[in-house]
Amino acid sequence: MGGMSVRTQTPQPTQRSDHRAGFACFVGRPNAGKSTLTNALVGKKVAITSNRPQTTRHTVRGIVHRPDAQLILVDTPGLHKPRTLLGERLNDVVRATWAEVDVIGFCLPADQKIGPGDRFIAKELASIKKAPKVAIITKTDLVDSKALAEQLIAVDQLGKELGFQWQEIVPVSAVGEKQVELLADLLVPLLPEGPALYPEGDLTDEPEQVMVAELIREAALEGVRDELPHSIAVVVEEMLPREGRPADKPLLDIHANVFIERSSQKGIIIGPKGKRLKDVGIKSRKQIEALLGTPVFLDLHVKVAKDWQRDPKQLRRLGF
Repeated sequence: MGGMSVRTQTPQPTQRSDHRAGFACFVGRPNAGKSTLTNALVGKKVAITSNRPQTTRHTVRGIVHRPDAQLILVDTPGLHKPRTLLGERLNDVVRATWAEVDVIGFCLPADQKIGPGDRFIAKELASIKKAPKVAIITKTDLVDSKALAEQLIAVDQLGKELGFQWQEIVPVSAVGEKQVELLADLLVPLLPEGPALYPEGDLTDEPEQVMVAELIREAALEGVRDELPHSIAVVVEEMLPREGRPADKPLLDIHANVFIERSSQKGIIIGPKGKRLKDVGIKSRKQIEALLGTPVFLDLHVKVAKDWQRDPKQLRRLGF
């Protein structure tokens, strides 16, 4: 999983004393709109958006560059009641991340009543004393103003009940990009003063291999709905430029393994006559080419790693 790069020393003051830079993370139950919001703020698809929970396993960071500030978004995996070793490992990662960021945004969809999942997260948040907490009401395009007002009141109550005050409560619709700028305006003053921590061009410091693996994993999950929700892990074995290609026609060879837990799942992923796996290859290759800006030859293999979610050795090897 790799540790987060968090500043440990006081940055040297730059000419611009009013520049701020720091880390924020968005939390919320699955499908609360965290990744969509990250993408809207950064303005480029960095986090993996998928309409199924728990696809963001890695700490993908998006970076928002502004003249007065740099906001680094750390995407933690969803916090949930753990059932497996992987679940516990993820929860530890979440708590460790929360303790290190400068501001936490709690995403609550406008179109769903506050439920036990939200309470579970809010309780955890109440125990984090240092970071200011901003409640972000997402998906406001799906409700009318009366329902939105009710949700704002409910969220305010939730903080009061648990004994903390939201720094801000902000309604946003990332789809219409309404108020995404406003959200950035509200988050920036909560960051510490200091120079930019990343060069201007960076949108994410997630290594390309991890992002490529994530795109393949997203494509592999797409068609198998509920049959294999978490039992897919993707490891990119190598990414190499094809030798002997003319400079204006490069080709990147990517060899990746799709790991499943049981051999009985192989057929599901590969599909009749290999059709599913071929579709996964075509779909993820298009996205990888868009991400890397270069033509790609993608070589995918399906392998069985027995019960990898419960085995610490396998978890480490698969990057968790």
